Amino acid sequence: MQRYIVLINFTEQGLEKIKDLPKRVQAARRAIEKACGNFVEWNLTMGIYDAVAIVEIPNDASAAAILLGAGKEGNIHTITLKAFSEAKAAKIIAKLS
Repeated sequence: MQRYIVLINFTEQGLEKIKDLPKRVQAARRAIEKACGNFVEWNLTMGIYDAVAIVEIPNDASAAAILLGAGKEGNIHTITLKAFSEAKAAKIIAKLS
C-alpha cells in the first residue's frame, strides 16, 4: 500500500459550496475505499493550504485517478506527495553505498 499526503486548496466554487464539504470528504473516503485504499486522516488547516489528507492507496495509477476525479469536480486543487514511513525510509537508506 502506498501512502500519500494530499495538500488541498479550495477553489472559489469550493468556497461557495463550503457547507457541502463534509459530504465531499465522505465521497472522497468512499472513492478511496472503493479502490481498496484507506482514508487515514483529513484535517482542515490554516495557512497556505486549506486542508491536508493522508491516504493509502494500492498504487500510483489508482491515486492519480482518484485525485483527478476529485479535481474534475472543480472544488479543489491538490498537490500530492508520495510518503515513505520511517521503516520504509530506513530500508531505502540501508541500500545506499
